[in-house]
Amino acid sequence: MAKYKYHIFICQNTRESGHPRGSCNPDGQNLLAAAFRSSLKNYPFSADVRVNPCGCLDHCEHGPMVVIYPQAWWYGRVRPEDADEIVKAMSDGKALDRLLLSDDCIHTGSCEHKKS
Repeated sequence: MAKYKYHIFICQNTRESGHPRGSCNPDGQNLLAAAFRSSLKNYPFSADVRVNPCGCLDHCEHGPMVVIYPQAWWYGRVRPEDADEIVKAMSDGKALDRLLLSDDCIHTGSCEHKKS
């Protein structure tokens, strides 16, 4: 089997309502993964893409989180209705800039969005 061109990881971490760090999957319904799978059906490269629900990506303040590898595109505050736009950008070999996290917010304790 050939390698996937894109591997989409979608955080499914659920916390109680009102938690200070938020929750990427607040209702537990995994709607974001379903939206990506549905959108991919419209593109011929869908067989080269793997959608994987995953555990916490430790960027709860930016959630819901989606990470696409091997490109290392970290997306924050992704909604199901954003899936089509992200997949369209992927089909052109590009990231969707408007949802990308800045390098200053990835894997750092000093991100302006982190709550103490």
